[in-house]
Amino acid sequence: MAAAAAVGRLEMAALAWLALSLAVVTAVDRSNFKTCDQSSFCKRQRNVEAGSSPYRALLESLQLSQDSMKIQLINEANKVPLLLELYGLKGNMTRIRINELNPLKPRYEVPDVLVQDPPTTRLSVTGRDDNSVELSLGEGNHKLILTAKPFRMDLLEGRELVLSVNSRGLLVFEHLRQRKDSFSDKVSSTVVSIWDRIKNLFSREPPKEPASEGEGAAEASDAPSSAEQESTEKTEQGEEAPKGASETEEEPGSWEETFKTHTDSKPNGPTSVGLDFSFPGVENVYGIPEHADYLRLRTTEGGDPYRLYNLDVFQYELYNPMALYGSVPVLLAHNPQRTLGIFWLNAAETWVDVTSNTAGKTLFGKMLDYMQGGGETPQTDVRWMSESGIIDVFLLLGPSPNDIFQQYASLTGTQALPPLFALAYHQSRWNYNDEEDVSTVDNGFDEHDIPYDVIWLDIEHADGKRYFTWDPNKFPRPREMLQGLAAKRRKMVSIVDPHIKVDSAYRIHNEIRSRDFYVKTKDGSDYEGWCWPGSAGYPDFTNPEMRAWWSSMFGYDHYEGSMENLYTWNDMNEPSVFNGPEVTMHKDAVHQGGWEHRDIHNLYAFYVQMATAEGQVKRSGGLERPFVLTRGFFAGSQRYGAVWTGDNAAEWDHLKISIPMCLSLALVGISFCGADVGGFFKNPEPELLVRWYQAGAYQPFFRAHAHMDTTRREPWLFGEENKALIRDAVRQRYALLPFWYTLFYHSYRTGQPVMRPLWVEYPQDATTYAIDDQYLLGDALLVHPVTAQGARGVQVYLPGKGEVWYDVHTHQKLHAPQTHYLAVTMSSIPVYQRGGSIVARKERVRRSSDCMYNDPYTLYVALGPQGTAQGELFVDDGHTFSFETKGQYLHRRFSFSGNTLTASSADPKGSFETPAWIERVVILGAGKPAAVFLKQKDVAESRLDFTHEAETSVLTIRKPAVNIGADWSISLR
Repeated sequence: MAAAAAVGRLEMAALAWLALSLAVVTAVDRSNFKTCDQSSFCKRQRNVEAGSSPYRALLESLQLSQDSMKIQLINEANKVPLLLELYGLKGNMTRIRINELNPLKPRYEVPDVLVQDPPTTRLSVTGRDDNSVELSLGEGNHKLILTAKPFRMDLLEGRELVLSVNSRGLLVFEHLRQRKDSFSDKVSSTVVSIWDRIKNLFSREPPKEPASEGEGAAEASDAPSSAEQESTEKTEQGEEAPKGASETEEEPGSWEETFKTHTDSKPNGPTSVGLDFSFPGVENVYGIPEHADYLRLRTTEGGDPYRLYNLDVFQYELYNPMALYGSVPVLLAHNPQRTLGIFWLNAAETWVDVTSNTAGKTLFGKMLDYMQGGGETPQTDVRWMSESGIIDVFLLLGPSPNDIFQQYASLTGTQALPPLFALAYHQSRWNYNDEEDVSTVDNGFDEHDIPYDVIWLDIEHADGKRYFTWDPNKFPRPREMLQGLAAKRRKMVSIVDPHIKVDSAYRIHNEIRSRDFYVKTKDGSDYEGWCWPGSAGYPDFTNPEMRAWWSSMFGYDHYEGSMENLYTWNDMNEPSVFNGPEVTMHKDAVHQGGWEHRDIHNLYAFYVQMATAEGQVKRSGGLERPFVLTRGFFAGSQRYGAVWTGDNAAEWDHLKISIPMCLSLALVGISFCGADVGGFFKNPEPELLVRWYQAGAYQPFFRAHAHMDTTRREPWLFGEENKALIRDAVRQRYALLPFWYTLFYHSYRTGQPVMRPLWVEYPQDATTYAIDDQYLLGDALLVHPVTAQGARGVQVYLPGKGEVWYDVHTHQKLHAPQTHYLAVTMSSIPVYQRGGSIVARKERVRRSSDCMYNDPYTLYVALGPQGTAQGELFVDDGHTFSFETKGQYLHRRFSFSGNTLTASSADPKGSFETPAWIERVVILGAGKPAAVFLKQKDVAESRLDFTHEAETSVLTIRKPAVNIGADWSISLR
């Protein structure tokens, strides 16, 4: 007993040391994370040279059904047959699947990410010769030419080549095989060796040299196929079989791989897959988050590929392709003519190489090529490499950026519509100490007149890091604490991580173990690793029964002390394992169905957030919308809540990088993104903190958060002047909540990103392609946060030939396109409203969004060059699914034309009653009318008061006093 206690104390002491070392680290230790050269499959794949593809399509095997084509591919080096399936999908998409024709066992195919089986379109053969076949893809003007040898596919629109598949010959498909040095093989080889030695003793012949261990490779079946037999015969006759991409099975790391002190047993051997895609005429590619890098992807020649492998990276480095917390295997390619997308549906560790024939050329060099009539057509090549699974890839054919967003959303779903409070300001740190601390901070916001909606509790709130519990000394009365917040119409978020303390006195652990819901080791025991509670088990979230049980734990009868205003934060769900390889789970750990962790790794966090969000829905009987923040994510995570950019630092470059990081996520469906305001690590100087609040106020998820070792940084602790600046930034956020909510509704309905790069709205403007220090919110507001220390001004690019933009603070009218220099002070937040847009605001800012719910609206009408404008507003109860299940919502359209502003329904299917009304209309770019009149149905026309500022051409119409749900018109005469 004493010995066990001593071991426990040693374990906890070691854990404490580990946690401390992680906490005080000043920068990520890159040696803890693999490079491509240290990842054996990446190295093998990358060693395959372009132009030497061993694959041939067997045209005689082609089978065409109404909605698919199937054809066999043969690797002429090892004669292993593959099956290629091609589907034309509705909405201008194409799906390509490649698997082994006869695998030894099933290979992992990603479930649950697609929202449905994508509907298909009709395929037809439109041409054929000895080495190729031409297919019509059914929708639009697209056709696909499949060349047999060497195998490649070219997709054309009309006569124009759009993209090519395997044109560089980098298809690699490592087939499942039996290991030659298995125990039975060793026994057999030992018996043969002994028998040979006995024979040699009697024959007096010199002994034969024994074959080296692992020499040769078993094929996919015991009996060789006719093709394999043919290859063997040719070799025996002196004809050497061609060497190709899959002849790499005996390279180091194929069957076992060691990194630092961890050995990966790889019981299935080498199973990686890879394929290349080429985009002629394209120089700009985006996406494949999460990386702390520029928005536009850089070429990877001479360095590591971009890595997609969910990892817990403390204080990550900037501007490199290292993996971070989440992975979305979606890439967008863009030029002035079209936008294309690739969705590589694989949840294993994945690396992405980007190469370009124009990389390194200056703009002058490209212009010189053009003027001289020379130079090659720009082309970007993208190579995907995954450790296991199959090739399952969707080609999104656009042609516009908005088409791409709709196509991807049709596959993986749209951004969930968050409850309104989630779009307001969140206050967090690791950790608010106790209930008194929570109350003091909550009251501090009221005392200093700064609105906020949510206060957060990190891991110290729980009883010994036992999630779903409360520390009995620090948080003895959680319901009373939550009721106090609810009385002020505020919420709380508590952390619930997916590592469960191994403790026989802990109910959650006991239930998971008794139900056999933990991930297993390769030997079949429960997998355990170190995390914040000490020794921890990891629930198998790939198991639907486990997820259902987890969801039930959020019920008010199970999560003691919880209430309707308590929401959830899933951290550490990559999963983080402090003593695991690369601070994560061993790849040979085993999930339900016998699947290895290597197959599902990037899906783990997706399932954690899914189960948590469903738990919040279930606890309300299916009525209330959830709010769940996650650190790890995958394709489809947008359906379940918000993400943030992880453990950043209080540094100017980390503030700057938050913009391209969130823009990259928005491009691949995840709009609800933000960064820890102020930086998680280190202590921000006041200037940096103020600038971060100003930037965060215009990013989708707005939360301040800080490490436990940082000094307290509530907004009122930095002097009156800085407090006033922070208050103003937060109040700007609250005034725009109707606009934010409407943007999220559009994103929920259509898949369009809330926060978007300029090129999305201006796809033909090449100036916008590399801009990632400014962005658009919807299509109406352009934001350029100040992210440089001591900045005196910023250069703002205003796009759109013939368009106009209005400074939202001064109402100055500016003509586009131009690069506008704006002098800034510490109070400046450069924001511009696009001419031709209408934005709804609520300018009576109160302590929380819920307190403002019935307050009146102000409409900002920014006139375009033709004197017109339009905009929309979505209103519902702000927190339930009634907008969807009962049609309880208002979707309003505002239109200004012919000197008349009109309000009408944008969706007559919705109906909702609200007392909110319009108290003011502000028209930017308007002349002074003689009179202003309001007209409503069945009501006599009435005259309205107004003021006009000649210097700025701003017309303010006071108190139309019409309900936000009513139809009306205001005429300027």
